[in-house]
Amino acid sequence: MAAPFFSTPFQPYVYQSQQGSVTAFQISGGDVQVLQVMVKSQDKLTAKPGTMCYMSGNIQMDNNYLPENDGGVWQWIFGKSITSTVFFNPGPDDGYVGISAPFPGRILPIDLANFGGELLCQADSFLCSVNDVSVTSSTVDQRPRNIEIGAEMILKQKLRGQGMAFLVGGGSVMQKILAPREVITVDCACIVAMTTTINFQLQNPTPHRRAVLVFGGVNQLKASLTGPGVVFIQSLPFNRLSQRIARSVGAPSLRDNPRFFIQIVMFFFLAYVMIVSSIILTDV
Repeated sequence: MAAPFFSTPFQPYVYQSQQGSVTAFQISGGDVQVLQVMVKSQDKLTAKPGTMCYMSGNIQMDNNYLPENDGGVWQWIFGKSITSTVFFNPGPDDGYVGISAPFPGRILPIDLANFGGELLCQADSFLCSVNDVSVTSSTVDQRPRNIEIGAEMILKQKLRGQGMAFLVGGGSVMQKILAPREVITVDCACIVAMTTTINFQLQNPTPHRRAVLVFGGVNQLKASLTGPGVVFIQSLPFNRLSQRIARSVGAPSLRDNPRFFIQIVMFFFLAYVMIVSSIILTDV
């Protein structure tokens, strides 16, 4: 019987947690999901601004600047939010908060205790967290200075703690458990999160690849991931989805609208005729 072509298969992510540290939550919906988290008395839930959908009457909501938001002034200058929305339950009864995913995809419940208390993730993938979870800037990005302009930076955030964190990945999300010294090559934009035990190496584009990018090639950064560890991969990154939408509603290309090329030729021809006519009339 032939051996399988991979040792550890890609598989859908299934949430598992320790029996004594279960946080009650419910994920509803298909393509655009909604997360409902139970907030117990004196507990808090931290979420990205603008993701709250609904909440119970005994929950207090406030926008706070968290010290772990490194480089807050620079983030504010470049138009990024430097605050987080905190939901606190001051009463004796349990409450709940509904958090909506900002784009079509899957919400992933992550118990950081099962991943050694640390997890690297994309900046757009973090949705919310419960209690003992901090979000800080990550330094895993090893992009050299001479990389082509426009390539997105990846894995900007690191989650630390022993609580629950919820991430969101575009499209379908698969989990890959890497064995020791097992290597896979992935598109950097497709990485949702990965454990800190994985060795991350960005692959530099060749000179031929740079020449292709100049003439309209697809800018796709690749990275080599070496186990052991766990990586979560998304099929439709948000940047790729937004670029497709912008391309479809933007200026039409010559392939989609051949008359656009004819109009340009006619414009230059008429301009040439007017210039020549003005020169002839001036000489006369």
